Amino acid sequence: MPNTFNVNQLPFGFLTEDEKKLLLSTVQRKEYQPLDVLLAAGDVAQGVFVVYQGRVAESECKTQPSTQLIEQHAAFMHYEAGEYFGSWSVFNGKAIHNFVAVEATVCHLIPTQTLLELVDSNSLFADYFQQNLTAKREIIAQHAPNQDMAEFMLARIADSAIRAPLIVEEGTTIAEATRLMREQKADCLLAKKGNRYGMVTGTDLLDAVIIERLPLDTHVSRIASYRLIRISPDDYLFNALIIMTQQQIERVVVMGEKRQLFGIIELTDVLSQFSSHSHVIGLRVERAQTVAELREASFGLTQLIKGLISTGVKTRFTMELLAALNSRILSKLFDLIVPLEVHPHVCLIVMGSEGRGEQIMKTDQDNGLIYRDGLDWPQMHEVMKEFSETLISFGFPPCPGNIMVSNPEWINSTKQWADKLTRWSKSYEGEATMNLSIASDSKPVAGNVALFKVARNIFFRRIQDNEIFFSHFAKAALHFDTPLTFFGRLKNSTGLDIKKAGVFPIVHGVRSIALEAKITETNTFKRLEQLVEKGVLQKELADNLSEALSYFVQIRLHQQISRHSGDPTEIDKVPNEVNIKILTALERQLLRDSLAVVRDFKKYLIQRYHLTF
Repeated sequence: MPNTFNVNQLPFGFLTEDEKKLLLSTVQRKEYQPLDVLLAAGDVAQGVFVVYQGRVAESECKTQPSTQLIEQHAAFMHYEAGEYFGSWSVFNGKAIHNFVAVEATVCHLIPTQTLLELVDSNSLFADYFQQNLTAKREIIAQHAPNQDMAEFMLARIADSAIRAPLIVEEGTTIAEATRLMREQKADCLLAKKGNRYGMVTGTDLLDAVIIERLPLDTHVSRIASYRLIRISPDDYLFNALIIMTQQQIERVVVMGEKRQLFGIIELTDVLSQFSSHSHVIGLRVERAQTVAELREASFGLTQLIKGLISTGVKTRFTMELLAALNSRILSKLFDLIVPLEVHPHVCLIVMGSEGRGEQIMKTDQDNGLIYRDGLDWPQMHEVMKEFSETLISFGFPPCPGNIMVSNPEWINSTKQWADKLTRWSKSYEGEATMNLSIASDSKPVAGNVALFKVARNIFFRRIQDNEIFFSHFAKAALHFDTPLTFFGRLKNSTGLDIKKAGVFPIVHGVRSIALEAKITETNTFKRLEQLVEKGVLQKELADNLSEALSYFVQIRLHQQISRHSGDPTEIDKVPNEVNIKILTALERQLLRDSLAVVRDFKKYLIQRYHLTF
């Protein structure tokens, strides 16, 4: 029996160990070429097919399947890795549709007899196969925590986040040890004494100096605890939690059979495996000591997004969490690449959607560098080029407009940056307006934040009460057509660019009003809240804009996820495309209503800034 069948995925995770053994002993591996028929309409089903890799189309087409028919969307359902089909045919006698391999496909076939035996012996398994979609979702919601616990209890220490230990040689003083722990951001160390290791925590150092009043030149090995609690890397993570609970400790040393030291695992490491995946990524980002470690941590963002969305977390909260994690990744990369002595003299900024904190899936880089007037740093452009190239390797695609720190145009002194913003504000050409729009959403993420604030405040003073500027600037929100007919119906029946149709008009219109109101916040939702607080916008209008923007981002994100293959470095070539054909009737209605909000907002902007459409 091939070991590629995952018995822990739903609904097979509901089976007992004996039932899983029965399943594995009878399941068959099947391979198919493109256009092979796995199950034909009218045939008696051999069993249930579970797709391992590839893609299968379900169609009621009466003719011989062909690539052309598949490309013309003759199929009304597709099954991909992890999904199953054929159960209806098993329980109802014969298949009523054709199931055809779209590409080279591997499936696992669960024979009908085995499936029926499992249904008879396991009521929960039977309910999952025989109930409707609503019932299935309730079953999943009720039992998902048990799945998580099972995965948690089976996780090994070796597969977890083992921390590389900070080891100090015999003779190291308390002062030296404290300095090392601070530099390496460690909260404990192992002090060597002969062939033995002793544990020293931050609390031990504090007690030694404050309570015991030991001199700072005391050897740290003197205060170490040599009664180490050990665990094998092959042991279960759950056992580490039990040991820590029993011993009332927060860390254990991971050692092999021959006293080989692997590292340290802490209570936060264990708990993070059973809490939000975001905490795991956050820990990995903070602990990253190399670019490779940081890159590995960043690759977890896509799965985190999928997990948050699948559990119903609101899109806005997802954006805020991802914005925080992205900022930490950029800041950490800045720390790893930019020399420490340069940090007080430069400031890394992010712009556009990233500056607004409204980026979810990794999109184009929009970043720049502001440096102190008169700074002498010959390697600046070379280092910034390395920064951009490294971000690309993290899965952040290059900006098509080259708005990146690798481009010297986006590296400016404080004076140059303020002057550039002012120059763009006086030019009413398309490129200048676009650049200013992107730069207006700037946010500092690393280095000396004061440099950014100085340039921003100079620009704010220069555009103060400039009605001509705001009129021309706001007009860009009208640039793209709102795809609604006179009677409020969607003009397109297939697809639309949701950024042009909905996101940009709201974001830019709100940006214009916020700049006029001297609001320094860059996030669109927070700008709307502050505009209401200042009495600039009515609450009803702001709430409608917030809801519409959130919905646009939500449907775009769902379709981005559906297009994503799972490769963390994959770049979505059509990130703003929304396929209307796959939306439900309710989703299309919400889209139409949201676009109506955009249409009315454009009318508001025309009146406010005396614009011509």
